[in-house]
This record gives sequence, structure tokens and C-alpha cells, in this order.
Amino acid sequence: MSNPDTEPTESPGSVAPEPAAGKLEELFNLLARRMSGDYDVDEFGFDSELTENVTFRALRPLYRKWFNVEVTGIENVPNEGPALLVGNHSGTIALDALMVQLALFDEHPAERHLRLLAADFVFKAPLVGEYARKMGATLASNADAQRLLEVGKIVGVFPEGVKGTGKRFTDRYKLQRFGRGGFVATALRTGTPIIPVSIVGAEETYPILGNIPALARLFGLPYFPITPTFPMLGPLGAVPLPSKWLIDFGEPIDTTDMAELADDPLEVFNLADRVKETIQQTLHALLKQRGSAFQ
Repeated sequence: MSNPDTEPTESPGSVAPEPAAGKLEELFNLLARRMSGDYDVDEFGFDSELTENVTFRALRPLYRKWFNVEVTGIENVPNEGPALLVGNHSGTIALDALMVQLALFDEHPAERHLRLLAADFVFKAPLVGEYARKMGATLASNADAQRLLEVGKIVGVFPEGVKGTGKRFTDRYKLQRFGRGGFVATALRTGTPIIPVSIVGAEETYPILGNIPALARLFGLPYFPITPTFPMLGPLGAVPLPSKWLIDFGEPIDTTDMAELADDPLEVFNLADRVKETIQQTLHALLKQRGSAFQ
């Protein structure tokens, strides 16, 4: 029987929740600083304060509670210096990119930021493009990727692009074409390790049953998806299904002293195919490990 006069103690390793009043004060201070222009962005427009204190805080309930993300292989990402993360892409909306970005910051001991390479249509969208830049995204070009790697950043690329996010549910976890391997050539030129990233869970968040090309053209989108909840349920269709997620950071592929191979199309293709096959095989293993798609 507990003693009402004894203060409750925390278990070892537990973290006391931050009082609501403290969170509110912190938010007000953050808003005051930003309204006065007292914040920094880098040459690409990345705003670490906004990303860590606003975006990541908003994503954590989704990451921890809704998807219950489990991460393996985070030790394969270096504590410092560059790395190129190459992942499979799916799920209609690029939630997989955001979950990997949060995983790298929250689970890695060095709290590393992932600099995503995004398609040009992202930056043409009102508000979305500007916010993507503030989160560290930049145009998916070899030049920008090389500049980031040369200054020691972690860069993330999803070579399937919209072919991956827009594929039908019947093709789930089947990797689409990896483009022309530009990411491999960039890694080779800079001697950057390539880390395959395999993501299970995103396919079930917004399962695509069909597409309406006319509406996609009208809104300037690569596709206009039909899912079990959208557009039938309207705004409620934007709520992702609570799938169970697994993210694996694979063993790095060393590219040290291989710069001369960057201009050899066959070598670039073979290495890109090796990365793709590694991700595909890991996806099969993770699917067996996960079992049920939903919690």
C-alpha cells in the first residue's frame, strides 16, 4: 500500500514530461524570435530550429504512437561526415521520407539531419516548396547533392521518385526503376558511402486503388490517387492508416578511391542495381519479420 505522504519517484532512465506551461512559454519565445527575424538558415535554406522545434515535434506522435516505428541498423550511419542514404519510396504522400528524417535525428546518437533531394514539382507548389527547403530539402540534382556531400552532410535520395509513391497497392513492395543512377555517380565522385535504407509500412498508409489523370493534370500533380478513404471521405481521407513501420539502415557500400568509375555507365548501372537488389531483399525479410500490416 502506497504512502500518500511520500513523493512518487521516477524509475531509472525515465524522463519526466515537460510541464504544459513550460512548453507554452517555449513556444511563445520561439515565435517571438522568429517574428523578429532572429534565426539562421544555411545556403540551401535549411532552418534547423524550425525543423527540430516545430516539424519534428508535430511528427513524433505519428512516428511513435500511430506507426510505432522500429529502427534497425542506425549504427551504420556515421557520426560525422557525409553519407548517401538510398531508400525505397511509396505511400502516395512522401511520409516515408519524413519518417526516415525523424528516425535519423531521434535514434542516431549524433542527432544527424537528413538533407532530402526532392522532385522539382515539390518546389513549384505554393507554401509546400518553401517549407520543404526550410526542412533541408533541395532539388534532386547531382550538383546540389555533390555540394551537400562535399561539406559532410547526410543526403537522402529516393530513386523511384513518383513511380514509387504513385504505384498501385497491387504492386506494393516491388521496387520500380531506379532511373539512370545519377546518385551512384555522385557518391563515386565524392567517395561517399552509400547506405541502402529499406522501409516497410508506408505502402499501407494510403493504398492506391486507382488514379484520375484528368484531375492530376488539373491540379498539376503527378497523379490523383483513389484510396479506400480518398476522395470518398473528403478531408478525413488525409488521415493515414495505422500501419506498422520498420526502417532498416543497411551496411554502407564503400566508394573510396572509385571516382574514376563515375563516368563509366556500366559501372554506375551495376552499382545502382546492387543497391536496388539489396533494398528489395531486405524488404522481403522485413515483411516476414513484421507479420500483420496493422497493429
